[in-house]
Amino acid sequence: MIHITENAAQHIRQQLDKRGSGLGMRLGVKKSGCTGFMYIVDYVDETAADDHVYEEHGVKVVVDNSSLSFLQGTEIDYVRNNILNQGLEFRNPNVKDACGCGESFNV
Repeated sequence: MIHITENAAQHIRQQLDKRGSGLGMRLGVKKSGCTGFMYIVDYVDETAADDHVYEEHGVKVVVDNSSLSFLQGTEIDYVRNNILNQGLEFRNPNVKDACGCGESFNV
């Protein structure tokens, strides 16, 4: 299960509205960075057979089957610490270690 907070849903919806189309947000992982994996975020226009679709607050997040085990239980939030520091935050219970810059993680 992937959880989407109301703040994240509002942000995703605004980005889709700016784009003018899209089913939702695609969330995945890829090997990269100094600790192993990094998050991949993109728009999704259509789903594939192995995609898992999660919907909360009227917004869909799509995760491919190969990324699901790394993301299971993740909560997606949109945080705004100040005008310069804002964005999506992934609270992933599978993360065992993260790099100092926050760009990559290990499970």
